[in-house]
Amino acid sequence: MTTGQPAMPTRTAASAPFVVGLALALVSAATFGSSGTFGKALMEAGWSPGAVVTARISTAALVMLVPTLLAMRGCWDRLRPNIGKVVAYGTCAIAGCQLFYFNAVNHLSVGVALLLEYLAPVLIVGWVWARHGRRPSRLTSLGVVAAVIGLVLVLDVTSGAKVDLVGVMWGLLAAVGLMVFFLLSADDQDDSLPPIAFAGIGLVVGALSLGVAALLRLMPMTATTQQVDLAGWAAPWWVAVAELALVAAALAYVTGIGAARILGPTVASFVGLSEVLFAVVFAWVLVGQALTPVQLLGGAAILAGVVAVRLGEPAQDEGGGGPHASIAETGPAGSGDAEHAGLVQA
Repeated sequence: MTTGQPAMPTRTAASAPFVVGLALALVSAATFGSSGTFGKALMEAGWSPGAVVTARISTAALVMLVPTLLAMRGCWDRLRPNIGKVVAYGTCAIAGCQLFYFNAVNHLSVGVALLLEYLAPVLIVGWVWARHGRRPSRLTSLGVVAAVIGLVLVLDVTSGAKVDLVGVMWGLLAAVGLMVFFLLSADDQDDSLPPIAFAGIGLVVGALSLGVAALLRLMPMTATTQQVDLAGWAAPWWVAVAELALVAAALAYVTGIGAARILGPTVASFVGLSEVLFAVVFAWVLVGQALTPVQLLGGAAILAGVVAVRLGEPAQDEGGGGPHASIAETGPAGSGDAEHAGLVQA
């Protein structure tokens, strides 16, 4: 159902050009992509996956505390109407997504687990279709297919990949968590929290959620002070933790929210697929894992998919929303109904 009024672009999207959103999305993808290499270095030094992600999110929450308080000046009245979104973001998009992913890795090869998690953009297109009855354009559909094929090639999941139904379940849950990340990040309205504050408070909620998961023994918690191997450099353990917290968490989440508010959830999520390509590049540079021709071909397919989705989305918003319609736009005054999201027009 629609309100009969055209969807308006979000405040951030209306004032920022596409190239800025694209740059933020690529920075977010690159910084998120660095987490695998540094996290693996810690795990090879004796850290458990749960300890790595908890240290990453908890340290990032502490780092973001002062910037969050500064960003909230004059905005504390916005916290109450956004508390549900922040809690969902911290528990599902941050803590849940990572917890589900590491559980998937315990049952599957890393390649298959990543492929399942990065079905999130496809889920977003499907969610818009199911929730609003708006079918994706042909070009958007082609972009989905190209991106998925590109992921298969980049991750090289056909090389002895191990499949486990329990692991598949965890991987699909991780995809849902990643979908929530893009959907909530893109929700930019008059009473929305500033991106820095939204990320900072979400990280606090995520850290608390991971702490509860640890207390309930949902994930093992083991850490050491042994040195980690980074491209032949025997680095102190805290170097890897600092990179994971400052770069792969704090910077990654803030730029990811900014990108989603400019680009909208669909385009932002597909640009986010480039995280896998960045992860492969980091592995190549830091641990000497060379890119294969097949992986390069996969990277080209991902980029082609992003371009197709970018070109396909505006065609569905000619009714007035443009490519930057918010996740939840309100209808006429007093209606309070969430009617528009992503590709949906009035």
